[in-house]
Order: sequence, then C-alpha cells, then structure tokens
Amino acid sequence: MTVTVSSLPAPGTARPAAPSTGTLTGLEVRKSLSTRSGRAVATAAVVLGPLGVVLASLTGEGTFPAAVALGFIGMLTALVLLALGVLSTAGEWTHKSVQTMFLLVPQRGRVLLAKALALALQGAVLAALGAGLSLALLWLIPDPVAWTAAGPAVVVAVAAGAAFAVIGAGIGAALGNSPAALTGAYLTMLGVLPVLQAVKPEWAEKLDPATAIVTMAQSGVTTTPVLVIAGWVVVASVAGWVLTSRRAVQ
Repeated sequence: MTVTVSSLPAPGTARPAAPSTGTLTGLEVRKSLSTRSGRAVATAAVVLGPLGVVLASLTGEGTFPAAVALGFIGMLTALVLLALGVLSTAGEWTHKSVQTMFLLVPQRGRVLLAKALALALQGAVLAALGAGLSLALLWLIPDPVAWTAAGPAVVVAVAAGAAFAVIGAGIGAALGNSPAALTGAYLTMLGVLPVLQAVKPEWAEKLDPATAIVTMAQSGVTTTPVLVIAGWVVVASVAGWVLTSRRAVQ
C-alpha cells in the first residue's frame, strides 16, 4: 500500500508566521555582537574617541574646543562603525551562513532591511557611548574647554555613527566578501578621498562623508554635508539590495 505524505498544513492549522521586522532586527543585533570581530569593532568604536581626547589633552595648549574635538571623534567612530556594517552583511557570504539565513527568511529585502535597522541602532548607541565618555573626559581635563556648540556636535556624531554603519552594510552586501569590502571601503575613505581633497577640494566637498561629519560638528548642519552622507547611505543600500537579490547562494 502506498502512503502519500502531504506537505500542506493539516486542516485547521496555519503555516508558521514569518518573523516580524522587529524580531529580525533584534536577532541581527544579537548576531552582530555574538562574534569576536563584532565585539572588537564595537569596543573600538566606544573607546577610540575617549582615547583621542586623552592624547589631545596631553599635547594641546590653551582652550580646548569641544565641538572640534567631537567632530573628529565622530569621524573616527563612524569610520570604525563602517567595519561593523561590512562584517554584518559580507560576513554572511564569507562564512557561508547566508545559506541558512535565506533559507529561514527567503525574502532577501526583509533581511537587508532588518540588518540596516539593527546597524543604525547599534551605530547610534555605540557612537553615543563614545561621545558621552569623551565629554566626561573633556570635563575632567585640566585645560579650559570651550563648550560652544558641543550639544549639536554630539547629535552629529551619533547620527554619523548610525549612517556609517548602514553604509558599511550596503558595501558589504554589494560585494559579498569581507576582505574585499573592507579594503575597498577604507581605501576609498582614507586614500582616494583625502587625495581628492588635496587636488580638487570642491569635488571632495560633495563626495567625502568623513569630512562632512567634521564640517557639521564644527560649523553646524548645512545642506551639502547632509546630502553627501545621505547619498552614501542611499547608493550603498540600493547597490547592496540589487546585487544581493541577484547573487546566487552557494
């Protein structure tokens, strides 16, 4: 006698509901911080700014401008958080865990959205912690500190941390290879764009997101720096979504 087993749900039952975006976002936060590389990057993002304050206070003279310090701290923290985003997406392809991830949630766009939300949240929190510790050290250093525009500079640093983490996620998703994504991202940010800044500063002003952070922290939020960072977020995210949706899972 032949027995037929149906793959359809039994009468009166329903298919298990797909996890919500909030659930996926929470899972991505925990996943990102569950690896040694993720924890190392997160720790570096928090302590790098305060360490910079300590070093600057040892060599500085006269009044210490808090907004200027927070601008550079925000830039350094954002550049570190770029790696957190890359590892979150490209790491899935590098370590072959992408097979399990897309088997559990076949809608690749939902997975990338959850990753972007998780990284924006992590980037903002880690940048806020770094900025908070930096402010505490600025308060404790013996040199006089000019606190003018320090509050807005903290907001810029936090927003930049969230944005750069998402940019890194887009770059990692687009390339699907951690070493290539990290090398390409940092070569562009720390090599190509600084050279462009020296050769064609008017072009660099419209392309360099790291300089945009310092500009906003020191001079206030203006249209051009905001559009530069927003453009990087949009282009990286769209490229990551398009290339991930077309890439075969092996």
